[in-house]
Amino acid sequence: MSQPAKSPAESSQRQLTGRVVSDKMDKTVTVLVERQVMHPVIGKVVKRTKKYHAHNEGNDAKVGDKVVIEECRPLSKTKAWKVARVAERARPE
Repeated sequence: MSQPAKSPAESSQRQLTGRVVSDKMDKTVTVLVERQVMHPVIGKVVKRTKKYHAHNEGNDAKVGDKVVIEECRPLSKTKAWKVARVAERARPE
């Protein structure tokens, strides 16, 4: 039995949402992803953060933008994610 072809919107890669904290590299942004987990002992909800390097082909994501990143093949030693889309632009000041 063959599986039906997946549309581009139904990608099998994991997707995460976060804020761009650095765009100083060429075609790469650093994305801070924040998640909330329940502490196993005290039961309090705590924030956990992690930074990912993501491929930004057109250099269109800037610092402060909210972006969706998706997993891809390793592009470098630290880069295995790519910017799928810019969900929200940072407000200019």
